Amino acid sequence: MRPYGLPRAARSRCSRRSQEGEARNMSSDQQYPYGQQPYPEQQPYPEQQQYQQYQDPYQQPVYDSGATQTWDAETWDTQYQPVVQPVQPAAPEAAYLPPQAAYPLPPEAPAPSPEPAAAYAPPAADGYSAPTTLGNARITDAQRARAEGRSPIIPPGMQPAGLTAALGMLFAVCAAIGPYALLVPLVLLQALTAAGWFRLNGMWPARQGIALAFAGGLAADAVLLSVGREHAPAAIIGTLGVWVLLTLVLQLRSHAGADERMYGLMATVTSAALVILATGHLAAAEDAVVIGGIAVAVTVLARALPLPGVASVVLTLLASAGAGVAGGGLTGIGAEGALLGLVAGVCALVGLRVASYDYPSRFVHLTAGVALPLTAAAPAVYLIGRALV
Repeated sequence: MRPYGLPRAARSRCSRRSQEGEARNMSSDQQYPYGQQPYPEQQPYPEQQQYQQYQDPYQQPVYDSGATQTWDAETWDTQYQPVVQPVQPAAPEAAYLPPQAAYPLPPEAPAPSPEPAAAYAPPAADGYSAPTTLGNARITDAQRARAEGRSPIIPPGMQPAGLTAALGMLFAVCAAIGPYALLVPLVLLQALTAAGWFRLNGMWPARQGIALAFAGGLAADAVLLSVGREHAPAAIIGTLGVWVLLTLVLQLRSHAGADERMYGLMATVTSAALVILATGHLAAAEDAVVIGGIAVAVTVLARALPLPGVASVVLTLLASAGAGVAGGGLTGIGAEGALLGLVAGVCALVGLRVASYDYPSRFVHLTAGVALPLTAAAPAVYLIGRALV
């Protein structure tokens, strides 16, 4: 006979049910006596404290500060506290703006008419032209003159012509005295030619080039006086060749740019050639130098007269031929001196034309404008004088 009169399985089920009922009937006072919570209030983590410091005071928190913990994702890490992003309040919709009434645009103001170009103002007595605001301010006077349709040629004038005439007459007087007396005006002529040519080409200061060209002239004079007039071509051409080679070597040693070295080379070679060619006055016969000096003096004075272009040229050539005749009468050459005077006058006009080119300055007129007429006439004086005498 089994105890309790019930089977074992029935007894186990009854026991389990009684235990469950007792658990359900247990009151909160029995589970949590004295009003205590099952766990102490959880302190926020440092991340939560920092979030609470920067939280918007007008925004309600979206998490529960009680004991209940919530997770936004499936995780078993109870140390993880998700950072709740604050919800930005929605911006209020823009208020409806009623359409504004459209008004017609005011009429456009008429565009101002361009002012007429200022008339050309001649350069002042000090050599500077009037200031201008038209075009490029860096262009030269010659470029501005070409753009305005004017000629950039300015003749030296009467004062340089007077100096040239005085120097030409000095050549004539010193040539009648002797070759060593002629050396004095010749050296002065060579110095003016060297300085004037560099300034005429816009290269200033160019002390090295001027000194080199002037030294070439002095070397040619010394060689000519040492070998005699019968060897004048060899002395002049040989000195010129040596000086061209020396100029080339010096320019190759320069540290300037390629373009600047080329300009310096051409200017130095040309200046040295002109200075050395002026030695032709020393190599020519004394009578030829006298006729040439008088012809050049008369030519530059006649060209400086205020006459029209063609009339001035014709008068100048006639005056040079007449001066040649007068000089031939003084030296015993006679009327044949007219040819020498005419050719010397033509060479003098070429020298004046070169010294007048591209708006030259007053310094150019008083150097190149004085020297180039006599320097250009030196080959003619030597060659024609040798044929006549």
